[in-house]
Amino acid sequence: MAALAAAAATALTALPASAAAPAPSAAPYGTADTPTGFASVDALGRNGTTGGAGGPTVTVTTAAELKDYAGRRGPYVIRVSGSIRLSGMVTVIADKSILGVGSTAEITGGGLQLGSTTRPGNNVIIRNIRFTGASDDSVSVTNKAHHVWIDHNDFSGGYDGLLDIKRESDLVTVSWNRFHHHSKAALLGHSDTYTADVGKLRVTYHHNFFDGTDQRHPRVRFAEPVHVLNNYYRNNALYGVASTQNAGVLVEGNHFENVAHPVHVGYDKSGPGRVVERDNVYVNSGVPETAGTVVEPRTYYPYTVDDPAAVPAIVTAGAGIGKIGL
Repeated sequence: MAALAAAAATALTALPASAAAPAPSAAPYGTADTPTGFASVDALGRNGTTGGAGGPTVTVTTAAELKDYAGRRGPYVIRVSGSIRLSGMVTVIADKSILGVGSTAEITGGGLQLGSTTRPGNNVIIRNIRFTGASDDSVSVTNKAHHVWIDHNDFSGGYDGLLDIKRESDLVTVSWNRFHHHSKAALLGHSDTYTADVGKLRVTYHHNFFDGTDQRHPRVRFAEPVHVLNNYYRNNALYGVASTQNAGVLVEGNHFENVAHPVHVGYDKSGPGRVVERDNVYVNSGVPETAGTVVEPRTYYPYTVDDPAAVPAIVTAGAGIGKIGL
């Protein structure tokens, strides 16, 4: 907790690449069964993110079964087998692990909403699932949900955002996911007027593959710090990362390929945020915008930075479904 208190007063400026790139991650292709980044932080009454550990394990094959177990009190490990078609959003409440079986688990036609105004969606893990064709968001982390780990999924073809984090949610890690065939990938922060998000929305995005998606990788409002680490950006038509509304974002060790606008400070009608970039690779890409200083993520958790030149090989080999043996 002392580290958390110190974070508010700790800022960083751009460092030379040699100072920002320690040894590569120890776990090959993100196969660890516990998160790194903000989902690992001990805070808000939780010792990291454990999901449904300690509860019963059930396998679901229908929308009705998924809705039933996702909404039950207490911890559950929910294994999704095959393709499940939803007609809207399923509310996931606290202490759940929702894990795809093998390489064919799919949720289509709808999505998962973590928490409601009366039933919190804290301590939730979502791994190894293909999300397609959602009628709204594919996954919405909302209503003050905290300690969430979204890992090794495949997101495409939704109606709105593929993965939105908003409304005072906090302490989230988004890792080893593939985003493709969609425009709006990952929103962080509800709106320009929702100032209740100030001091929350602390999120780590690492080793994700933003494969031809247009924008929001992420688009950030108010949050600080947001750690964008070792992601692979390829052929993103509008932009990579946007920091707005005084958000504080560290963009570190990423690989941008064919991205004309890798980093924006401010976007559309939103006011400027703050960005520090260090040790990124830009191939056939534009010059990133930067501004100000940002709270150092190391204040909260330790991490290593993979060589950004190796990120395309590392991420394409490890991101997405069927990689972690569930």
